[in-house]
Amino acid sequence: MRFVSYENAGIRGLAVATEGDGYRGLLASDSGFPGTLDEIVRRNDFAAAAQALRSGAPLDLDAVTFRTPLANPGKVLCVGLNYSDHAAESAMEVPPFPTVFARFPSGFVAHGAPLVRPRVSEMFDYEGEVVAVIGKSGREIPEAEALDHVCGYSIFNDGSIRDFQLQTPQWTVGKNFDGTGAFGPIFVTADELPPGAAGLRIETRLNDQVLQRANTDDLIFDIRKLVSLLSIGMTLEAGDIIVTGTPSGVGMARSPKVFMKPGDVCEVSVERIGTLRNPVVAQEA
Repeated sequence: MRFVSYENAGIRGLAVATEGDGYRGLLASDSGFPGTLDEIVRRNDFAAAAQALRSGAPLDLDAVTFRTPLANPGKVLCVGLNYSDHAAESAMEVPPFPTVFARFPSGFVAHGAPLVRPRVSEMFDYEGEVVAVIGKSGREIPEAEALDHVCGYSIFNDGSIRDFQLQTPQWTVGKNFDGTGAFGPIFVTADELPPGAAGLRIETRLNDQVLQRANTDDLIFDIRKLVSLLSIGMTLEAGDIIVTGTPSGVGMARSPKVFMKPGDVCEVSVERIGTLRNPVVAQEA
């Protein structure tokens, strides 16, 4: 199943892909609305939600305002240096354990919304990534059972303000400027993809130029391992998301360096999930 979160006239809506009929959806003001995707993930009732949404009107995706798939994910756990080529271009060792940092939903934007380059920096970098969404809570999850805790997948652009990120060994500030993390637009349930979203092509384009191209088989810690390792010390809860890492080709590592600037358009595509597209604007004065 494939879901899209959107809004119309300021009212939150949810739509599901239907066979041969595009998307059908309901607004929160409509009778039979099954709830937001946040609520559905935590209830784990995708089939019932999809059935309800199929009773809605056809949805023209070109005429709606997208929202991030989840409005309020619990924990947002991002994994750095999770492709060996990216670790090499960053002049860092391949980590023996996932390098994790936190992002906060207050900095997220949806598909089609602008990514915002802040006034204080011109070093606004792109990072295309796959998102794994936790649908079943657990702690100390055995690797063999880890994918049972993943309910679906989406796409992320981990926009990074590099000069602020690299001033300290902790990356939190440079990874959490307002309007720098794009998320969406499609949430795909896990049964629609290969286990662990393995073997999927991922590509990032800036103004139609391909700057990142890889395959999720190249992950150092695949999604099965990430879920198991990250759950060692903390309970992963339904509604948490894991942003699984970016391949090589980031702007900071290029010569000359390539950073996103106002007027650019950045796209991240993941095979069998979709494309996340965002224009870039300058922070307003």
